[in-house]
Amino acid sequence: MSLDTTSFYNVINNVLTSTAQTRHGINPATLQPNPEVPITTSKELDQAVSAAKAAFKKWSSTTFAERRAAINRYADSLEANTTSLAQLLTREQGKPLSQATQELELAVYWARTLATLTVPETVLEASETRQIIHRYTPLGVVGAIVPWNYPVVLAIGKIISAVYTGNTVIMKPSPYTPYCDLKLAELAIDHFPPGVIQALSGDDELGPMMTEHAGFDKISFTGSTVTGRRVMASCSKTLKRITLELGGNDAAIICDDVDIEAVVPKVATLCFLCSGQNCMMIKRLYIHEAIYDRFRERFVEFVKGFQMGDGTQPDVFIGPVQNRMQFEKAQSLLATIDSDHLSAVLGGSGSTDPTTQSSGEGGYFVQPTILDNPPETSRIVQEEPFAPILPILRWSDEADVIARANASEMGLGASVWSKDLHRARRIADQLEAGNIWVNTHFEVEPFAPFGGHKASGIGTEWGVQGLTQFCNSQTVVIKGTP
Repeated sequence: MSLDTTSFYNVINNVLTSTAQTRHGINPATLQPNPEVPITTSKELDQAVSAAKAAFKKWSSTTFAERRAAINRYADSLEANTTSLAQLLTREQGKPLSQATQELELAVYWARTLATLTVPETVLEASETRQIIHRYTPLGVVGAIVPWNYPVVLAIGKIISAVYTGNTVIMKPSPYTPYCDLKLAELAIDHFPPGVIQALSGDDELGPMMTEHAGFDKISFTGSTVTGRRVMASCSKTLKRITLELGGNDAAIICDDVDIEAVVPKVATLCFLCSGQNCMMIKRLYIHEAIYDRFRERFVEFVKGFQMGDGTQPDVFIGPVQNRMQFEKAQSLLATIDSDHLSAVLGGSGSTDPTTQSSGEGGYFVQPTILDNPPETSRIVQEEPFAPILPILRWSDEADVIARANASEMGLGASVWSKDLHRARRIADQLEAGNIWVNTHFEVEPFAPFGGHKASGIGTEWGVQGLTQFCNSQTVVIKGTP
């Protein structure tokens, strides 16, 4: 199936539909409008839920092999449209084309790999008089609420997990990035029965309408911690199952034995990928005092080499932040450099007018900024910037740096970098986060569960454990005679 990436519709019951009112997103690199998309009302939402409920009756009775075959055909279609979808992703999200292409490739990999996993059915007892079986059964209708930073791969993670376990799914893209996600649902038309995979575009009212709707059995939400708390409160009214993948403020601890020349390019990339707009990026960089000055010098030099601009241009690594809200938050953080008397060793300035950036681009561009050893109490350390703004901090005592790394309400990820793996594991085992890396960061796989501790989320996605969270736990006891 070849996609038209100029016209966009809701997908309800395998039919492309529009609405009386429409809206449009903005290309964050140019501030030019993207095409119109529907604004879903409660009427269209009810139609989609009814279709999903009807489809669930048959889809839930299909076998894993049947679902796997449909998913693999879908992944083939997604792969065939990688080039056009990557270009569309750059226009709507702002990330460079190379990073957009990588996201599409990851989405294909996620779809195919999730569909290879085996959801267990366990015989707990098998005696002459009794058999006890534990198994997982589909929940029903899943609402997938997708964020704007990685709208393709995060949507695919939710869609495939839902339908592979026998559920039907209604996806709600972010109002900032609705375009690729609507096309993901359009691609599914040729491979799934009506009502199994649907997508609804909307404004800020659609999310609350979904979380309050009694027809949903589960909401899988990825987004900010602030919004996640509202989602949880709303879902509690109807006792919906929830998975919340929320914000992060990941710390990376650099030990004094690392090879600076080898480590700096890896760490710098993992701090500034997607302009820092990833909950799993390194947000606080703790560097041992014995190498702090040399590491800082090489680190700043390397980051200076990142080219900033429109993601359609070759060799660009830093694109714009995605929207005005995020741009203004970045400006607010940059303003604290002067107000809090902080030291910027790179960047540190930003225009309050996104049309007058020093890059010459008329978009939401923020210069990569590195703050030199700011106080732990500063906003730049305590808050997640979600922009190319990074504090680097000195440490000398192991217990102290562990305490500082853990001193956050967030607990999504953390990493330790050292040639001494025993030392690295000793530090890593004391970090409070759902995902811990040694000598790497943001290395995730569809077969490995992913989730946060503390205010970074509830539940997990991906991996067998993630699949089971799209299911009900069921125990069956069978006796031979009544």
